[in-house]
Amino acid sequence: MLYYLMELEGLFSPLRLFKYISFRTLGAAATAFIIALVMAPWLIRKLRALKIREMVQDGRISDLEKEQKVGTPTMGGLMIIASAGIATLLWAVTANLYVWLTLGTFCLMGAIGFIDDYLKIKRKNGLSVKMKFSAQLAWAAVVFAVLWSIPDMQERARDLMVPFFKNPILDMGLIGGFIFMVVVLVGASNAVNLTDGLDGLAIGCSNSAVVAYLFLTYVVGNYRFANYLQVPFVLGTGELTVFCGALLGAGLGFLWYNCHPAKIFMGDTGSLAIGGAIAMLAILTKQELLLIIVGGVFVIEAASVVIQSSYFKYSKKRFGKGRRIFKCAPLHHHFEFLEKERALEEKRPPELVETVIVTRFWILSIIFALIGVATLKIR
Repeated sequence: MLYYLMELEGLFSPLRLFKYISFRTLGAAATAFIIALVMAPWLIRKLRALKIREMVQDGRISDLEKEQKVGTPTMGGLMIIASAGIATLLWAVTANLYVWLTLGTFCLMGAIGFIDDYLKIKRKNGLSVKMKFSAQLAWAAVVFAVLWSIPDMQERARDLMVPFFKNPILDMGLIGGFIFMVVVLVGASNAVNLTDGLDGLAIGCSNSAVVAYLFLTYVVGNYRFANYLQVPFVLGTGELTVFCGALLGAGLGFLWYNCHPAKIFMGDTGSLAIGGAIAMLAILTKQELLLIIVGGVFVIEAASVVIQSSYFKYSKKRFGKGRRIFKCAPLHHHFEFLEKERALEEKRPPELVETVIVTRFWILSIIFALIGVATLKIR
């Protein structure tokens, strides 16, 4: 919306700044951050009044939960969606189809998470896995159909790009391309969801991934940079840089209130929305497999759940009793148990355990993001 102010640069020359993606990205980040900071206190009061609070049902995890966590307002993802959405609409070129596809995914995945959160609070059980997957599958079909209708994107939608290779290594075809998109979209959204278990963990790691894709969207959307780094140039994806800026600003604003001790949790509303948005950024820039590196923490967290569940079922069938590889899954809870036991042995305050683990995971997420971006130079 503000982009069109550049047409008035003849009347006031500084308005020419609005045509630059870099300037609008900074503006979107600042706007989203301010909206999130202003909105958070009101939302926290409103959620408390409506008794929209975190419910801990897993006995093993609840043992680690501090008293102040139980009853903390959840569905904080609403402020992330609202602040990032408003900032994007203000600063991005609203005629850009890729912006709308990403915003649509962001909001729809958030809506799925919102319904899931609401049902968990009202009747203890959220949406079934089948219902969640059906909704995600339906939206993936819509996105794929739209991309397939664009001549330039039709070929890219079925190409499989691999890090370190400048050309596609496989033509997946219509069916293969669609299945691949579903895997990326569902996998990323649920991986972020699994990571959301400690104060500031999911949003901090998400911010690192968003910064990486902020850089990637700018490069892929700029012919000169894309040609220099030998990555696919996708006309129009540069505007997604503005969305990344907005999402980063919203994430930092949310982290202000979500850092330990958290005053609000994002819930599935936020985790599914952020995961879906990051997945769309990867899909539209044709850097899907790079997400495995950039979102390395999410991959490790999701893998720990799969490994734990698979081994438990196998050992139960093989030995008659289920066995665990980790003390608890996802992996951050495993380290939480270990660090808490160590803290008690060393007579250290166990309250610091969560901050230590989250900080270490943040460091890992930054390293993964840097490695992911660095791979662009290796072709």
